[in-house]
Amino acid sequence: MIKLSVVVLTRNEERNIRECLKSVAGWADEILVIDDESTDNTLNIVKEYTDRIIKRKMDVEGRHRNFAYAQARNLWVLSLDADERATEELKVEIEKAISDKTQFNGFTIPRRNFIGKYWVKYGGWYPSPQLKLFRKDKFRYEEVGVHPRAFMDEPCGHLKSDIIHYSYRSLEDFFAKLNNQTTREAGKWFDQKKPMRLGRFLWRTYDRFMRTYFGRKGYKDGFFGFVVAFNAGLYQFISYLKYRELVRRGKKQ
Repeated sequence: MIKLSVVVLTRNEERNIRECLKSVAGWADEILVIDDESTDNTLNIVKEYTDRIIKRKMDVEGRHRNFAYAQARNLWVLSLDADERATEELKVEIEKAISDKTQFNGFTIPRRNFIGKYWVKYGGWYPSPQLKLFRKDKFRYEEVGVHPRAFMDEPCGHLKSDIIHYSYRSLEDFFAKLNNQTTREAGKWFDQKKPMRLGRFLWRTYDRFMRTYFGRKGYKDGFFGFVVAFNAGLYQFISYLKYRELVRRGKKQ
């Protein structure tokens, strides 16, 4: 096994967590799970693969992730979500990347994103490299509640092998997550007291659709390409409507 900590954040992930942990079991010498008060069978499954479980309620996503990585026993961390899987090719590439005297503080990894059984290849969804492998002393997340940015000291390397990401179980799941994410986005804008104007968001709705569907060739994914582009535009407009509702109420629920 290699000196690597695989860190996974969970909350009610009994559908996903077994395949995630199975993909790294017997390879990394530490699997660390940070659990946010799961009430399903998640932790029973986790215990089949590791006894390194820390229970912590999610407060702010960026802060929660920073806490998680700080608990790792190894210098090098691979951050996986419960719906992600490490491929055999990726494991070989990671082992070489961190065993050599590398000049890099971290590496981006391409992700193969799925809706149901469909691999979305266009619209900016692939390779969509993510900074998932890093030295924990050189990396941190912005401490905000939605879409936190990752910061790492340069230089950064780039791996070629994929993480498999089962992003959405179905189209129903796809739009359910849109509802959750837009609520969090609107709340972030409200907290930041950002000035928001309708005209700007009508333009962003149109622009995101056009860039995803035509600029990033989402049309090549057929029906799913249209759905992804439509969602990209809709995200902007729904977030704005929820933000306006918060402003009218004068507070978040």
